[in-house]
Amino acid sequence: MLSLYFQQVNGLAPFATGLAFLPMMAIVMPANLLAPRAAERYGARAVIAAGSVLAALGCAGLAGIGHDTPYWALCAQLIAMGAGLGLLVPPLTSMLLGSVDKAHSGIAAGVLNSTRQSGSMLGVALFGALISGTGAFIGGARAAAILSALLLLAAAAAIMIGGHPHNPDRRVKPGNT
Repeated sequence: MLSLYFQQVNGLAPFATGLAFLPMMAIVMPANLLAPRAAERYGARAVIAAGSVLAALGCAGLAGIGHDTPYWALCAQLIAMGAGLGLLVPPLTSMLLGSVDKAHSGIAAGVLNSTRQSGSMLGVALFGALISGTGAFIGGARAAAILSALLLLAAAAAIMIGGHPHNPDRRVKPGNT
């Protein structure tokens, strides 16, 4: 949705659109590196939930997007979303792979990747319908941002409420991410 916003609303070229995502991408790696240490200290579920909330805040900030929103005003949201996703993915992967027997870890990794790809496809289809079906790109973009924030908050609540019945707060061990 943001790629289309940068190109169709702001009139950026494809290369400039790619560059517009640099703040988001620049924060993902440091957040990925921080996530295992934070999960070891605070627990994987807490870090996954915090990452989800941080990404949700970034999405919620996009709910005010408009035709005249300057790029610098979007940077904080891009950084929050990148940091949130960077924090939640390593402990989520580690928790999933740590919850199955080693003999089934390949299947678990495949299921995780398939689920992530399927979710991405559904998100693109749904958000594409929102921004094209409403007749107004900005209204659909705002709805997509709010929906994303709500789904991320629901994910944060689910990870904190849920848990492994035998060990409710599995901690990520160094080297397991």
